[in-house]
Amino acid sequence: MRFSLMIEPQQGLSYAEQLAIAQRAEALGFETLFRSDHYESFPGEAGRPTTDAWAVLAGLARETTTIKLGALVSPVTFRTPGNLAKVAVTVDEMSGGRIELGLGAGWHDHEHVAHGFPFPPIGERAERLEETLEILHGLWEGPDGWSFAGRHYTVEDALFRPKPASLPGRDGGRPNLITGGTGSPRALRIAARHADEFNLSSSSPEVAAEKYAALDAACEAIGREPSSLAHSAMAGVLLGRDEDELRRRETAVADLFGGAGEDFDAWFAERKPRWVYGGRDQAREAVARFEAAGAERLMLQDFLPWDLPMIDLMAEMLF
Repeated sequence: MRFSLMIEPQQGLSYAEQLAIAQRAEALGFETLFRSDHYESFPGEAGRPTTDAWAVLAGLARETTTIKLGALVSPVTFRTPGNLAKVAVTVDEMSGGRIELGLGAGWHDHEHVAHGFPFPPIGERAERLEETLEILHGLWEGPDGWSFAGRHYTVEDALFRPKPASLPGRDGGRPNLITGGTGSPRALRIAARHADEFNLSSSSPEVAAEKYAALDAACEAIGREPSSLAHSAMAGVLLGRDEDELRRRETAVADLFGGAGEDFDAWFAERKPRWVYGGRDQAREAVARFEAAGAERLMLQDFLPWDLPMIDLMAEMLF
């Protein structure tokens, strides 16, 4: 199993805090540091400082050396396809070829309204996601003069430079393209047609096995070799060396989400089967279940990213 660390910097993290996390994760041997792409702070108290994902990734690209870096996921509603293609390749060059790009349709309606971003119905957002993926492939890999005419975007006579394949560290390739979600039929079809990796979220290992089988079937339906589309899962993570340490971290998550007590206990009980949770044996057993379900990589979603000792504990228990 490969392990990535996933953080939610809209929880009020400064650039300096994100850098400290990235450098800690790099030193510990995490494969990739992913961060969300949001402009509004949540969960918990509203109005905390937020940062732009790609500006931060550019900074981290220059202040790390080996760890891969990526957005999980960038909503297509935030940036036009050509802008995103250029920003991602610019940061990829700055990193020496260490960027991964997760793309989604966007979901946080108030965040869009409050920042002047369009938020059309989900059908249109999904269409824009598909067109953006097709344009990224075309700009990055297509010939000079490549053109595209879609329902929402048009590209005419493209001359995209630099091509990702020409960058140091890329060896003729391009950034890994990731799509994901909870495994709706449309999400699986989009991944099968356009992505390098499908990242399943909010799912237990048992559900993951079913969704990965459906993903393989979606690949076969269009003549794609299923093994060419990587399977990954994003799982919440909460660890402790003993019950007291674990309970302290549970309380911290409860405070973050706005409360504790019986209601929160029920909220947590519903999530434990799909999280990497507990002590060493429990955590490793959860990882084994995801691996048996077909996951090749786990994105460990850390809701307490300022708790650097827990990041240390992830590596100690799981690597």
